[in-house]
Amino acid sequence: MTDGVTGNEGATGGRAAQLKHTGLRPGWTTGACATAATTAAYTALLTGEFPDPVTITLPKGQTPSFALATEDLTVGDRAVGDRAMAGVVKDAGDDPDVTHAALIRATVRLLPPGAGVVFRAGPGVGTVTRPGLPLDVGEPAINPVPRQLMRSHVAEVAARHGGTGDVEITVSVDNGAEIARHTWNPRLGILGGLSILGTTGVVVPYSCSAWIDSIRRGVDVARAAGRTHVAGCTGSTSERTVLAAYDLPEDALLDMGDFAGAVLKYIRRHPVDRLTLCGGFAKLSKLAAGHLDLHSARSQVDKNFLSQLALTAGADTPLAEQVATANTGLEALRLCQSRGIPLGNEVARRARDEALAVLRGAPVEVDVICIDRAGTIVGRSDPA
Repeated sequence: MTDGVTGNEGATGGRAAQLKHTGLRPGWTTGACATAATTAAYTALLTGEFPDPVTITLPKGQTPSFALATEDLTVGDRAVGDRAMAGVVKDAGDDPDVTHAALIRATVRLLPPGAGVVFRAGPGVGTVTRPGLPLDVGEPAINPVPRQLMRSHVAEVAARHGGTGDVEITVSVDNGAEIARHTWNPRLGILGGLSILGTTGVVVPYSCSAWIDSIRRGVDVARAAGRTHVAGCTGSTSERTVLAAYDLPEDALLDMGDFAGAVLKYIRRHPVDRLTLCGGFAKLSKLAAGHLDLHSARSQVDKNFLSQLALTAGADTPLAEQVATANTGLEALRLCQSRGIPLGNEVARRARDEALAVLRGAPVEVDVICIDRAGTIVGRSDPA
């Protein structure tokens, strides 16, 4: 869910070189597309002609050009017109972005001198309904960086073609309300559609930054709602387990995925009274071993480590040796369960202790729940 909720970091410097090396093609954020559409529409209002393609300048200096997918100029009392719409199809490059191929439209209407730039949410763009986000409640979900990018391009077009720069910009996304159902927006209280996002304008393929930013916004929303207990969950099964255990409201659930470190480091700076971490036994055994990124490509289940934990939990040496040579973490757990050895509890306890170490004394009580693939609790720590 990359560009559906929070912004992506730009493919600049070493990251751009890495993308070139891997052959992955970067793309453009919804904010960049909205800026291109706005620039084209405002130019048409002042000149009568849509620039196609339209070129914009991104925060890091890139100057991409965008072909227009649709355009419309409404003639009013002025010689040229008083309202124009331009649309750009988003290209997310090689990133599996839910907004890839979405049509981003900007409708620009002239306002009286001194009115400034006013933003509106059109169909498919959400509205902020909860505090804790970088926008006020009631505002269209057009993030601060895209707003500034659109303002600067409006000013440039006004200076070039003799306008005042006073406009209303309505951003819409075709089918945006449906697409938004596959993002964090409903949970964050952004209702009615997508967010217009992007801190650099560039979508980095398979970037972690968007997910991590979503986690941070989730913490912000929970704190703003007065939640004192939040849960970082690795997936939907662990979410269901936490709901059954604690009956938490939806906005207290953080879609942690593999990014345990991101949750812990942000909560260290923005504490809540209690944090529950819930996930699969194998994933949380990685946290217990000191890994903060639980993705299979970046950390592995350490069966030798599990063997040592089994000994701590009461296993004899032959069982510990079986654990060390088990095929999977789940097999290691089953071996211990068959002998009455609470390996799951030991993993949960050690994962809790690692989490506390990352929190560095922040006033947060932590407990950990380990589950199997069916969602059955196979290990649990006491809060500490």
